[in-house]
Amino acid sequence: MPRTLLIIDDSKTMRRQVVDILQPARLFGRYLEAENGLEGFKLLLAEPVDVVLCDLEMPGMDGLKFLDLHRSRAEVRDIPVILLTGREGSTQKVKGLERGASDYVIKPFDPDELIARVKVQLKIKRLQDHLKEQNRKLEELSNTDALTSLANRRALMDALEKEFQRSTRTGQNLSLIMADIDHFKQINDTYGHQQGDVVLKVVAGVVRNQLRDYDIAARFGGEEFAVILPATDLSGALLVAERIREAVDGIKLGGSMNPLCLTISLGVSSRPGSEIVSVDTLIREADDALYRAKHAGRNRVESSIPSL
Repeated sequence: MPRTLLIIDDSKTMRRQVVDILQPARLFGRYLEAENGLEGFKLLLAEPVDVVLCDLEMPGMDGLKFLDLHRSRAEVRDIPVILLTGREGSTQKVKGLERGASDYVIKPFDPDELIARVKVQLKIKRLQDHLKEQNRKLEELSNTDALTSLANRRALMDALEKEFQRSTRTGQNLSLIMADIDHFKQINDTYGHQQGDVVLKVVAGVVRNQLRDYDIAARFGGEEFAVILPATDLSGALLVAERIREAVDGIKLGGSMNPLCLTISLGVSSRPGSEIVSVDTLIREADDALYRAKHAGRNRVESSIPSL
């Protein structure tokens, strides 16, 4: 996407002058213009912007009030703002810098100085964006199981705690599925651990494909998976678990694993429930149901309420 400059100035002539100076430097592919701070702030929220040039003195909402709005919104706070001012005195400039401006240029400005100052802010913005992206990737890696690309156990517990608190606060249902690949040790022993990893990745993909966008699937450990189903009662969660069971039961891996009949056992718990008063009890109830599924013959779904 081309870089974008937002120019906020009540003078159309001044806005045009800025564009004429910066266009030959090819720093931006798009130029947005606003006549006052309020109009500029609306554009800032609606459009991707890389740098803002804002006049300090304007009728209606001036540059200082714009900076207050700019600073109040986290999603735009890091976009650099260069103030344009016709005053040589330091008082207003200092106020602007204290309220979040990145730099200032005095009008009438030297074209080379304007270009140089804008280049500096663009460079800082690029470095900030790169750092944010690296931090985002690190956060994603810290919450993701490397083999299956599902959430890892730590991320699951964090999400489950938040959803449990939401369920307590709103009274909405919350369900949890615990699932375990049947005879997985035998699969590893027969086909090798590399093929066992293939099975884990395939099952993870099948589980993910059966869920809504806001459901959370995780690798709980080894060959065990967990699924958080917000706003889902026990009967709804049992339907999801059965879909997962049927989808796994239909997997054909081919190659050396062609003879393998892959199946999965699942246990489901849900709240509100008389015995479920914490995240730990929600997990324990689902785990107990999974245990019953294993001992009842595998390749089946069991509920925390056995009659269901």
